[in-house]
Amino acid sequence: MDHQSPSRKAPGLCSLRYSLALLLHFCNVAMISQRSCLTLTIVSMVNSSAPQGVPNASTSEHLDSIKNPVYNWSPQTQGIILSAIIYGMPFAQIPMGYISGLYPIKTVTSLGLLLSSLCNMLVPLAAEQGESLIIACRVVQGLSQGTVMVAQYTVWSKWAPPLERNRLTSVSVSGNMLGPCISLFATGFISQSLGWPVVFYIFGAGGCALSLLWFLLFYDDPAEHPWISLSEKEFITSSIVQVSSGGKSVPTKAIIKSLPVWAISLCCFAFSWTNTIMFMYMPTFLRAKLLINTRENGVLSGLPYLLGWVFGNLAGCLADFFLARKILSLITIRKLFTTLGLLLPSLFSVSLLHPGASHLSTVACLMLASATPSFCTAGMLINPLDIAPRYYGLVKGITILFGIIGGLISSTLTGIILNQDPESSWLKIFLLMAALNVTSLIFYLVFMKVDVQDWAKELQQIRL
Repeated sequence: MDHQSPSRKAPGLCSLRYSLALLLHFCNVAMISQRSCLTLTIVSMVNSSAPQGVPNASTSEHLDSIKNPVYNWSPQTQGIILSAIIYGMPFAQIPMGYISGLYPIKTVTSLGLLLSSLCNMLVPLAAEQGESLIIACRVVQGLSQGTVMVAQYTVWSKWAPPLERNRLTSVSVSGNMLGPCISLFATGFISQSLGWPVVFYIFGAGGCALSLLWFLLFYDDPAEHPWISLSEKEFITSSIVQVSSGGKSVPTKAIIKSLPVWAISLCCFAFSWTNTIMFMYMPTFLRAKLLINTRENGVLSGLPYLLGWVFGNLAGCLADFFLARKILSLITIRKLFTTLGLLLPSLFSVSLLHPGASHLSTVACLMLASATPSFCTAGMLINPLDIAPRYYGLVKGITILFGIIGGLISSTLTGIILNQDPESSWLKIFLLMAALNVTSLIFYLVFMKVDVQDWAKELQQIRL
């Protein structure tokens, strides 16, 4: 796990591998923007006073009703529509984790992003036909995004030298934090000036353009890329032990019995549980506690993601710094950033429950509770590449599947708690979230051993 790359210099920030990380970053921005824009536009799409499923014809201005069609969807229907994108993701994780090791990542990623973008552009039309069609559209979008989520991680098994792995992964994955920030900032303004359907057209068109760029500019193997410099090609290929699962049987039993895989999966479950609550219910919490309007809600809901984007990139740079200077071992780095990414959100979310908290302290704690999970980028989120490089896509797919299940359960359970007991609901939600984070962290710290030699033979079978 602590294998180091050669110390000789190679092109840095202006290199092709960093350019591809930045391109993948913007692909993630587009993908997550498509997922999150509905959380704010649905406020403009819904009118509880209109007949069920029929556009509101009693708006003050006819032109505005054309620009912003309004529907009467019940709170339960709204929740299903918002969560539908998550329903399609579990079906993509393990199959795509295995397929990503067999078929070109270039094709899998670009087609997944293209399908997600096309579905996003169809949302306004689907809404006119009824809630069933928009739910189906979101499920397909979730399936395609789940494909990209797994496939993109496999990129760095061939493109990232060990001492740059944290930085490159952080740069690309931090798009998942910048996406909601841009989406929540822009959606309110676009909806008010151009109409909410335009939001879906803009983010969808941007995703289509990026999928084309990815298909044209990315190659699975750096040795095959026509535009890579000779020095960078030699640096990457000499510092990475190229692995392939082709011709090898998948060690299913070893993976199932591996305690490190279970530890990472449980942390992914807790990580996704926290992120989903903050992602889906932060506007609800702000509206209930601070009584702010939609535009202010969008700005305040977007700020934590901007801060999370900073934390994610900072974590990657610090992890590579500690590793290059041999200040900390690789496993210690993983434990450190996993602890920060799971423990800090728990502390800040529980702090929100203080009855005498001011508006400023509430906003500050909410921002930090939503942003600090990004430290996991240099922790357990990249851990599968350390323990199973040959089957990275498959193991990553398994851990992401656990994360998606955590997100599904948390979004459903949080909605039930809010409906049943509005007075003490947030106390139950945040305490449950904190307990789950702490439990998974303890399991991770106990079973993530110091040295790969401490693992059972099953884990070595996965790694070799």
